[in-house]
Amino acid sequence: MSETARLLIPAVVADPNGRFESARPAIAEALALGVGGFALYGGEQDAVRALTRELQQKSRVPLLVGADMERGAGQQFGGATGLPPLAAIAALDDMEALRRAARLTAREARTMGVNWTFGPVCDLDLEPDNPVLGTRVLGSDPERVGRLAVAWIEACQAEGVVACAKHFPGHGRTTVDPHRALPVVSTDRDTLHATDLAPFRAVIQAGVASMMAAHVSYPSLDPSGLPATLSRELLTWLLRQQMRYDGLLVADGLQMGAVMQVAGSEGDAAVRAISAGCDVLLAPRDLAGTAAALERALADRVLDPVRVQQSVRRRLKWAQWAAPPNDWRRPIAADAAWGAQLADRVVHVARGAEPRIGGAMELVVVDDDALVATDGVPASASRLPSREPLAEALRRAGVEVRAADADAGAGAGTTARVVALFGEVRPWKGRAGYAPESLAAVRAACDEARAAGRQVIVLQFDHPRLVGTIPGDAPVVCGWSGDRAMQQAVARWLLARRG
Repeated sequence: MSETARLLIPAVVADPNGRFESARPAIAEALALGVGGFALYGGEQDAVRALTRELQQKSRVPLLVGADMERGAGQQFGGATGLPPLAAIAALDDMEALRRAARLTAREARTMGVNWTFGPVCDLDLEPDNPVLGTRVLGSDPERVGRLAVAWIEACQAEGVVACAKHFPGHGRTTVDPHRALPVVSTDRDTLHATDLAPFRAVIQAGVASMMAAHVSYPSLDPSGLPATLSRELLTWLLRQQMRYDGLLVADGLQMGAVMQVAGSEGDAAVRAISAGCDVLLAPRDLAGTAAALERALADRVLDPVRVQQSVRRRLKWAQWAAPPNDWRRPIAADAAWGAQLADRVVHVARGAEPRIGGAMELVVVDDDALVATDGVPASASRLPSREPLAEALRRAGVEVRAADADAGAGAGTTARVVALFGEVRPWKGRAGYAPESLAAVRAACDEARAAGRQVIVLQFDHPRLVGTIPGDAPVVCGWSGDRAMQQAVARWLLARRG
């Protein structure tokens, strides 16, 4: 085991059954190398709890165990509470709801042994065609985003869970997916300092424990054109020295195309990221090769031993700071009920008059996300949320939900057709908005029903600003995201409006 291995945070992806049996060999390798933590993707609550307990017991150092939980612990873990996206909560203009969402997320995470959440997103909503942000952001006003992010971070860290502000110095102006290629932000230096950097200054002053660097180039801030993750100018000079940030700095996923385009290999990217100022490195695919590259660089003095020791100490500090998993402040049934109520609050009519439905409906699912090729996409990013919770929730309430190709019988004229349009910004998807094929499918489904004299309702599981791209004039109900929690909230919304 070497100290440089402690700077690696490999990904662990759950099996489709919510357990981790297929990941066992990789986990054993990581523990033998002496990694400093793990990033978990998926899993049932009980399996996650058992895994994190085992990891901490077998590790020679306290571990940071992180996960993407921007939409509550239920975003990743089965049985936990899913919450609306940050953009939806911010739209309520209810600061206490935001704080409570952060507290609930942290409490559920900690009882599973997850002590690090990769959130909140502090990027500004400045580019509608941004392929990686969408509903993940808190808004476009720098001061307001900073204020909301601080509230979220303070509530999260008060529960003993490390928060992570991302993606420094700001991902809001990008139109290229860094999973695929290197985005370049050409905005001038003064504008970036006045706007994009403002939320990060706010969270630094509030004591955010960790921050994630962006795989994005900012030539006005670093003329070399290097992505921030590999830029000493941005991470050491700007962030550490000028902005006086001394928390944990994590590099976004090493396997992403933006970094591979510049560095050429994970080992090279790892060495350059640590040299630039990162402390820990997220989700290397070639764990042993990356660890060996760091060791060689340290032995050859390519990496400064003092610089490496700084990162080792920062990682240890926050792993020790994070509250140990226990039942202190364990979430109760009322917390989950509140989460469902919060989801209900954000569902709204985005176009047309408020619809009412009868006792039966015909459901047409248009899944824009399913159009994305999965070749070369990590398992942690390629698995889509189930599209079944919407229909399941309606059927449990006694609604007859028919498939689109089913025989509707004599009551066809009174059976509403509900078109569920799924499509969000997703890692590796490479675009925002809906593909022409998806919009054509929506149009065809609506036109067919209208021709038969039937009511049509479109359910949109994405940002409400995309409603203008949806063809036709059918009422559109916005559910913000396609997670289980939001599908169930939309089902409740429909049930409350049965005629």
